[in-house]
Amino acid sequence: MLLARFFKDRRGGVAPLLALGAIPLIASVGAAVDYSRASAARAAMQGALDAAAIMLSKQAAQLSTAALGEKASAYFNANFARPDVQDPQVSVAASPAAGGTSLNLSATGSIKTAFMGVMGTGTGSTSVALNGCSLYDNSQSPSALTVGGSATISAFSVGVVGGISGKDGITTTQGIKTGVGPVADPYANDSFPNFFGCSQDKFTAKSTIAINPGVYCGGMTINAGANVTLNPGIYYLDGGSLSVNGGATISGNGVTLVFTKKTGSDWATATINGNATVNLTPPKSGPTAGIVVFGDRNIPVGTSFKFNGGATQYFGGAIYLPTAAITFAGGAGTATTCTQVIGNTVTFAGNSSLAINCSNYETKPFSPMVIKLAS
Repeated sequence: MLLARFFKDRRGGVAPLLALGAIPLIASVGAAVDYSRASAARAAMQGALDAAAIMLSKQAAQLSTAALGEKASAYFNANFARPDVQDPQVSVAASPAAGGTSLNLSATGSIKTAFMGVMGTGTGSTSVALNGCSLYDNSQSPSALTVGGSATISAFSVGVVGGISGKDGITTTQGIKTGVGPVADPYANDSFPNFFGCSQDKFTAKSTIAINPGVYCGGMTINAGANVTLNPGIYYLDGGSLSVNGGATISGNGVTLVFTKKTGSDWATATINGNATVNLTPPKSGPTAGIVVFGDRNIPVGTSFKFNGGATQYFGGAIYLPTAAITFAGGAGTATTCTQVIGNTVTFAGNSSLAINCSNYETKPFSPMVIKLAS
């Protein structure tokens, strides 16, 4: 009876309509506030980068690639006072220029929305799709595999020696297991051939060019607008960094990039920036068969390698950097037929799509160690 009277009464009908109408209004105001915060953070980031570039310009010619990266981060962090920006990362690429050295600095970070998060919208989240393949983690830490915030992982299966933080963000077809046996290194017995001398020193590409295998001392820099084709073979990076800037293209079939140190003062690393186009596949035979990126096992543990090209980045075969701290954001969706990523730590920084249809690339399978007791 009371309910029928309530529905017949029109005097308070404006209240629910007003409440419903306020939702898009609040959302638009919230979006403006969050956009303003993001814009302010971007401006602060740009200012800190400019200050870091000015400081580095005075000493760039005397610093190694690793030292440049360390100082760039230090100068940036000293000038960037935005605790709301999460995981800020700075990269720097140096190349010879008329009368000195040219520096290219970039920075990335994320910021959580204050208002739009309530409406179910964020600033973006990491999404990792492992198509038909599994993820293994040999760490014994209770939080060996961490899936934070609104990040997600989809995989055939997930196996971790230690524990998992953020299980709700993981979906699999064959289950999630913790406390599994460690995975043996499938490439433990592989090695790259010895090498001598330098084919080129501090190679820099600014246009369309094809280059040959050899020893590239002091790194390789592929500038925006350059289109570099690598002819088949092994490319030794002796110190320095492989720096591929946004807007640059590097491609090649039957290629292995070896990161090492023999004549230089620092270990070779890699920084591939967003919007770079990368399409590299490995040799199908020889000592580095199936391996497109091969890191020297003597590279110090935790050395940074950043493969952040995004959707236009494709490495076929194995990225084998057993001691490195790998940051990876890439994979071209259904076109990504085979990519293995093996490192000391692996951080997925953006949306990535990896698959393991590797029958054409001669990669090696791996799985957890299983011990059976026979009676």
